[in-house]
Amino acid sequence: MELQANAALIIIDQQQGILEPRLGRRNNPQAEERILDLLGFWRRNARPVVHVQHLSHSPDSVFWPQQSGVEFQQRFLPQDGEWLIQKRVPDAFCGTGLEARLNEAGIWQLIIVGVATHNSVESTARAAGNLGFDAWVVEDACFTFDKADYFGTLRTAEEVHGMSLGNLQGEYATVVSAKQILAAG
Repeated sequence: MELQANAALIIIDQQQGILEPRLGRRNNPQAEERILDLLGFWRRNARPVVHVQHLSHSPDSVFWPQQSGVEFQQRFLPQDGEWLIQKRVPDAFCGTGLEARLNEAGIWQLIIVGVATHNSVESTARAAGNLGFDAWVVEDACFTFDKADYFGTLRTAEEVHGMSLGNLQGEYATVVSAKQILAAG
């Protein structure tokens, strides 16, 4: 794999609310450390960083704008010169102007990390692939939660994560590890 000099790191929904215990059991306990590894690398090399913040329509959401859960975690606060994209749905491209900004900047390679794998990460990666971007999803820099499938069978976070990555691999994105991305940089 070849990492472009202007590849954008897209960090999805690293907000305080994602740490809420009520969201349930999660996988990839080291995901935030992998995200920070990538973020440090991007910042040291002056590559573009895009912070995506979810502003929910639902007062029951951990990302409802009227409470602290909507705020970025301290360790993921955007720095000067980094982009902030605020979204109202899982897909970071829908209604946000992200596609136009990336096109304007001549960025076509996207490294996608964050939460939740089966929700905003998958939705954003699908859109990126459909829009013609070279999308890479970093499997160990994403996580999700235990979730019941359509038929009511509880699936572990690992199963949900694996299925989501399987949905993306090859058709919408390329799934890689943080180590692979850092080695390619």
